[in-house]
Amino acid sequence: MSYRPYDLPPMSALVAFEAAARHVSFTNAARELNVTPAAVSHQIKALEAELQCPLFQRHHRGVTLTESGAYLLVALQRGLEGMADAVGQLRQRATRASVTIGVTTAVSALWLTPKLAQFWKTHGDVSVAQIVSDTGEAPAECDLSIRYGVLPRDRAVCSVLFRDRLMAIASPDFAATHPVSAVADLAQVPLIHFDTQVAGWTDWHGWFRALGYEGQVRHSHRVNNYLIALQAARDDMGAVLGWVGLARAYLETGELVALLPDQVEPREDFHVTLHAQNSRRARLVYDWLVASAHPDEVPNVVT
Repeated sequence: MSYRPYDLPPMSALVAFEAAARHVSFTNAARELNVTPAAVSHQIKALEAELQCPLFQRHHRGVTLTESGAYLLVALQRGLEGMADAVGQLRQRATRASVTIGVTTAVSALWLTPKLAQFWKTHGDVSVAQIVSDTGEAPAECDLSIRYGVLPRDRAVCSVLFRDRLMAIASPDFAATHPVSAVADLAQVPLIHFDTQVAGWTDWHGWFRALGYEGQVRHSHRVNNYLIALQAARDDMGAVLGWVGLARAYLETGELVALLPDQVEPREDFHVTLHAQNSRRARLVYDWLVASAHPDEVPNVVT
């Protein structure tokens, strides 16, 4: 069994429970989380199994919290309130940071934050804040932005950070119970679809077309956050279209595995743009990110 910090159940299960308990409704929780009610129910059943106690009483027309469920909800809300206070303070500090970087949730968690940990080892005097947004547009107030797309043709100071490839990945248990040997087979298994506003993003339909498949594609689960999509895949809910480089940690630990060897390399890149061209510190961060990135360094994955 893999080690869990703080000995907590999976965060996806706790998030699903908190939403369902707050709404006292699996349906409303699913609407808030942009997943299906069945997905919420699956997460809560797994949480109840791990805790070995019922958290909800299921009725014909809805659900109510058990005593254990109410106790857990209060504890979760206390923790979330503490995190909300910390986040609020960090947001206030962001406006005072010497350098701000606009970035998406996935790139922040899977690429930029580990990079910044290395940056601070040699530039500990440079304060850097991240402005996380998944709208597809860089926040107006940021000094730098990291985005996915075609490199701008204007005079902006912009460089490619890395080019990634897309492949179908899933949990080992899902791969074992849904064996596929061809792209057409993959189209029939449960798929996790990522809804995004990012222009040029390759979705399942685009990925299948790039490999010459024009048939029907199964619609199973839809989410609007790439990290949630990866977590859903780790929870055996379906196959996800994974960035080989961004999902490197999950692939190397075996939490996610490739279902097929087929990979698609979109024409878009992950690139960084320097907006505050007169800021010496912003230029320092920009130059360091460009120098430390490896545009073609994407690991080989063996199925």
